[in-house]
Amino acid sequence: MRERMRVAVTGASGFVGGAVVRDLAAGGHEVLACSRRTPADLPAGARHLSWDLREGPLHGNAHPGDVDAVVHCAAVVGDGGSRAAAWVVNVEGTRAVRTTFGKARFVHVSSGSVYDPTTPSVRIRETEGPTAERGVRPFPYLNAYGATKAAAEYWLALDAAEPDRGPVVVLRPHAVYGPGDTTLLPRLEAAVLSGRWLPLPGGGATLHHLTHVATLVAAVRAALTADLSSEIAAGLPLVANVADAEPVVLRQILELLMLARGRHVRVVPVPERAARRAAVATEHLARLAGKESRLSRYALSHLAMERTYDLAVLRERLGVDPPDTSILGAGFW
Repeated sequence: MRERMRVAVTGASGFVGGAVVRDLAAGGHEVLACSRRTPADLPAGARHLSWDLREGPLHGNAHPGDVDAVVHCAAVVGDGGSRAAAWVVNVEGTRAVRTTFGKARFVHVSSGSVYDPTTPSVRIRETEGPTAERGVRPFPYLNAYGATKAAAEYWLALDAAEPDRGPVVVLRPHAVYGPGDTTLLPRLEAAVLSGRWLPLPGGGATLHHLTHVATLVAAVRAALTADLSSEIAAGLPLVANVADAEPVVLRQILELLMLARGRHVRVVPVPERAARRAAVATEHLARLAGKESRLSRYALSHLAMERTYDLAVLRERLGVDPPDTSILGAGFW
C-alpha cells in the first residue's frame, strides 16, 4: 500500500468495519471511521464521523473532505425485515456514500448472497452474479438482504462507467467469522437444541467456503491499491469472491467450532422438505410478531446446498493467498 492513505470506512462500529478500521490504523493510515454510534475500541489514528446513511450524502460543512479511498461495510444484514428498510440502507445508503466521495476508489463489501439462492454454488465464478452487462439477474432472492445487496452491486457497476468517478472493487465474502462475530456465531449458538443438538438439513454434509474476517481484511487491503487500469478503461468494477483457501464439510467445522467454545454439540439430520415447510411457517409467524425468524428459507438455502467459490480473481488480481479455515481462539470470540 501507499505509505499513507486517507480512507473512509463505513459501518465502523460493526464486525467487519471495525476490523478494517483497526487494520488500517495499525498500518499507519489516516482513517475516517463512519457509523451511527462511536466504535467501542476506536484506535489511535482513526477519527469518528457520526453518519446515519439513511439521511443521505454529506454536503457543505458536514462534508469531511476528500479521501483517497472508501471501504463501504455498512449494511442491513438481518434475515428478515422489510425490503424497503433494507433498500434504504443497502442501496440508497451505498448511493449516499458514493455521492459523498465520488472521486475516491470505492471498495464495496458485498456478499456471496448475490448468487442464485435456489441452486448450489459450486466453485461459482464472479460472472454468475449481477453485472452491468446483464443487469440484476432475476434470481428468486429469499430475503431483502440478498436482493438489496445485488441491487447495490448493479448500481455501482453502472456508476463506475460515469466520467470523473473513482474505480470500484466489489468483494463477495461468504459466511464471515472470527473474533467479534455478531451474526454467524450467535445464530449458530441460538440454533442448538437442549444444549447439545444442532439440526441441519441433510446432516450438514455439504461443502462450504467460510471467510475468516482476517482473510476479508487482507482482501480489502489489497483492493485499496490493486491495478485497476483494465477495469477503468472498460468502465466496470473489479469483482472478487473472498473466502478461505479450501471449502470444509459443514457438519465437521460446526461441531469443531462448538467444541472449541466448550460445548459438546452433535449435528442431527433433518429432512430438507420438512425443514423448508417449517421455515415458511416460522417466517410467517415472525412477520406477524415483527421479529426476525430463527429459521428461514434463506438460511436453509445455504445450509442444505453447496456454497463454494472460485478464488482465481482473489489470488491472481488482488494477490491474496488465503489461509485455510481456522477456529483457533474460538473460545474467546
